[in-house]
Amino acid sequence: MKKRVVITGMGVVAPNGVGIEEFMHGIRTGRSGIKYIQELKDLGFSCCIGGVPELSDDLISRYLTDLQRKNFNSSGILYGCISGMDAWMDAGLGIDRNSEVDYDTGIIFGTGQSGVEKFREAIYKLDDNKVRRLGSTTVAQTMASGISAYLGGILGCGNQVTTNSSACTTGTESILMGAERIRSGKARRMLVGSSSDHGPYIWGGFDAMRVMTYKYNDSPQKGSRPMSSSASGFVPGSGAGAMVLEDLESALGRGAKIYAEILGGHINAGGQRQGGTMTAPNASAVKKCIREAVNEAGIDPDTIDSINGHLTATTKDVLEIRNWKEALGCSSNNFPYINSVKSMTGHCLAAAGSIECVASVLQIHHGFLFPSVNSEDLHPDIVELINPSSVPGDIRIQDVSTVIKASFGFGDVNACIVFRKLKN
Repeated sequence: MKKRVVITGMGVVAPNGVGIEEFMHGIRTGRSGIKYIQELKDLGFSCCIGGVPELSDDLISRYLTDLQRKNFNSSGILYGCISGMDAWMDAGLGIDRNSEVDYDTGIIFGTGQSGVEKFREAIYKLDDNKVRRLGSTTVAQTMASGISAYLGGILGCGNQVTTNSSACTTGTESILMGAERIRSGKARRMLVGSSSDHGPYIWGGFDAMRVMTYKYNDSPQKGSRPMSSSASGFVPGSGAGAMVLEDLESALGRGAKIYAEILGGHINAGGQRQGGTMTAPNASAVKKCIREAVNEAGIDPDTIDSINGHLTATTKDVLEIRNWKEALGCSSNNFPYINSVKSMTGHCLAAAGSIECVASVLQIHHGFLFPSVNSEDLHPDIVELINPSSVPGDIRIQDVSTVIKASFGFGDVNACIVFRKLKN
């Protein structure tokens, strides 16, 4: 019999709030973390706004030692370490850097690219014939598995410790991979999540593709407009989200706080067929992913209280709404609530899924639906598909039992997960 998997700890580093309390306050009040970034303007970007978490030196010093901070230049690893350590402590687990190895606990912590700033720094030194001045941590800060390696050493985890990478599906995928490892009995506890660096070297390629908005440089907080008729592309973001997953028996045995249960989920790909490409989703595969997630969760779609959409504020938002409606078999009048964290954080790329899953679970645990800001002028094609009242413009205080969350990424990859309030 497969084990039940619950969430016992969470951490987040987001543009609109660092730490669970600040992030929850941010999404409850519709606070945007999008700001004008002069560096992007100076470099000739069309889009000069973005979401970058605000971290003080004092806060950083609480997570990394002086030795670890020496020549440190990887924002994604920093965000991941803070969110991961916060999730660990939120779960009531102590951090002892001299502890015994915990072979029952593993880590799956994803990213898109790691340590881009450090990599650039290294390239400049190499091209200047200064290979001996690269320092001893260049490899650790730039290897793809850097974030899971840092966390594994800090926490002493001895089960599987790895990094996944599936573009914007990365975060949601990591949670499903960790849950499956517990469900199969191969681990008792898994720290899961994802992170993404910030800055021009991550975001430049998207600006070149003209998929980021350039129309809101003078009003940054209005720039990220999922589902809106005036949306003109996504706003880049960055950060990290993390969860401690645990088998139910273990969580109950140690009296842990339980945020929610992971009922099920599904991961698939569209094969870049039937309209799917490197950058666009195969709609049939997306719908299959959603249906399989619902089937594995064993729920009736009518019991879903809310959808936390991928919804990037691009032309694909209409297609996403249509896919949700057809996959769940809903009419326009019984379509669940749907909202988008990206309206407040921008698109945090590889970190998006994990940050948005944290928001999904906070809704269940605290009984509210966060507003989808900047969606007041819904796209007319979306209005034809669903009742506009399905998109909350303000916070709604209500009991939330079941939330479904999906992420879609370049490469035509999909992941969908179902969270539910713990029931006997």
